[in-house]
Amino acid sequence: MSDDRGAGGVLVAFVLGAIAGAAVALLVAPASGEETRRKLSERAREGRDKAAEAARKGGEFLRNQREGLTSAFERGKEAFDQARGPKETA
Repeated sequence: MSDDRGAGGVLVAFVLGAIAGAAVALLVAPASGEETRRKLSERAREGRDKAAEAARKGGEFLRNQREGLTSAFERGKEAFDQARGPKETA
């Protein structure tokens, strides 16, 4: 079976992993409230940056795939037209 999650599924998995990691970090390494807020802010910023990068890469990937498919379709159409021969007029 094929995996139809695509870039959106990867992004959701990344965000859920970041949230789970932040929760575990809070439970395992107790710190002062101010320090905890600072760390959460840093992690949120890092997560946002990584999510933006993943979205950018996903967009690039989709554009490249679309260009490749368009090119392959055009080549196939040209090959079909050549194999069919000249068009007959009615």
